[in-house]
Amino acid sequence: MKSDRLLSILLLLQTRGRVPARELAERLEVSPRTVYRDVEALSAAGVPVYAERGRHGGIALLPGFRTDVTGMTTDEARALFVLAAQGAHTALGLDDALGSALRKVMAALPAPHRPAAELTGRRILVDPDRWLGGPRPAADLDALQTAVFTDLRLRIRYRHSGETRLRTYTVDPYGLVAKAGTWYLVADRRGRPQLFRADRVASAVVTDAPVRRRPGVELAEVWQQLRRQVEDRPTDVRVTARIRRDRLDLAVRILGGALTGPPRTGDPDGHGRGRGRGEADGAGVRDAVDHDEQWAVIELAFPVLRAVRQLLQFGDALEVLAPPEARRVLAEAAAGITALYATDPPPP
Repeated sequence: MKSDRLLSILLLLQTRGRVPARELAERLEVSPRTVYRDVEALSAAGVPVYAERGRHGGIALLPGFRTDVTGMTTDEARALFVLAAQGAHTALGLDDALGSALRKVMAALPAPHRPAAELTGRRILVDPDRWLGGPRPAADLDALQTAVFTDLRLRIRYRHSGETRLRTYTVDPYGLVAKAGTWYLVADRRGRPQLFRADRVASAVVTDAPVRRRPGVELAEVWQQLRRQVEDRPTDVRVTARIRRDRLDLAVRILGGALTGPPRTGDPDGHGRGRGRGEADGAGVRDAVDHDEQWAVIELAFPVLRAVRQLLQFGDALEVLAPPEARRVLAEAAAGITALYATDPPPP
């Protein structure tokens, strides 16, 4: 623990220059007294480190002193070579820079750790895209990156989902986020946080005006706030359905965002956990798992009633049990599909 802490202090000083002892203590989660003892240990080991007291004082290394990363552990070396978002480097134009950086890190690693790091890069691959995601619109990140790294305001022409016309906004960017293969611009608009999909930005112009972010607010904090807004969106329609167990895994993958809890399935011996299919609970909902091990019950939430139409993709392998309004929507949609295909198609 102490050796890791000493190395962390050394690398922080090498990167940041003079650092107050209290800041080092907060980063390392120790007391300032411990930091001073560690500084004495570094000095005794020959590291040219010194402390300055006073308002603008701190702990620093003598100018020109550098060290390598020989204190890196095997797991730390392996972690550097697990590229969790390879597509992100391509989108940002950093593929060549990444390769060069990894070669430099490999050269600086202690010799015993190099084989493990190299093997990790060849044996571990993380693909951030979802299955069957289909082709994605290209996102031009050049102007967005420029605004993010130069701390300048950004003027964008943006198309919202379901709209064809473009809207023009002037925004104050916090940064870019890649989630499940999709890039998002996180920014304030008129002082309030907002999320913009990069592939819906038709054009972006970096202005000469400095960015106007809220004081003390960072990208990670804004992202978590916006993410909660998306995931905790109020739902007005709660749906109970039963689905054949041989289609349950597929339904969980497709409907994962709408599921409100784990599916309820029968016991291994074929006995259900609830009442019989013909019985009803206090809300009048039939528990379909009951005494038929071929079925499972799922609970879903949709923002609007019309959204239940997506359940038609499962055909007769899924039946909505409640509410009655959802059953009527599906019945009407199914009747319309039946009528459409009941006659011969028109000539092409």
